[in-house]
Amino acid sequence: MRPDRSAQAGFGIIAAIVILVIFAGLSAFIVSMSSSQHVGSALDVQGTNAYLAANAGLEWGKFQTSTASCAASTPLTINSFTVTVTCSVQNTGSAMEAGLGTIYSLTSTACTSSPCPSVAPGATYLERRITAVIER
Repeated sequence: MRPDRSAQAGFGIIAAIVILVIFAGLSAFIVSMSSSQHVGSALDVQGTNAYLAANAGLEWGKFQTSTASCAASTPLTINSFTVTVTCSVQNTGSAMEAGLGTIYSLTSTACTSSPCPSVAPGATYLERRITAVIER
């Protein structure tokens, strides 16, 4: 007696569909991970660029204090970053210790939007802030 082949028909198609669904899910996961890795890497590079722009703004502020000028807040644009440099006079040498000059507090904030710092940052918003206290 021969076995009935109609009872086994279609089993291979079901197995193939299950395997295809598993591979499609795995592929979607790999694409998602790859995409997030690329976005993370790009934000890391932009973060370094923002730090360098903030550092350049701080150096600009240090130069301004060498000419005895200290603007309260100065906006700059450095490599497509908005940089805001704030300067304030902390104290003079006569109030602290004889022989000291003027003490300046500088803060340089670099970010990807204007005004900097942003009041409504988006998903790709970057901000780096550097502060220094110098005596001239």
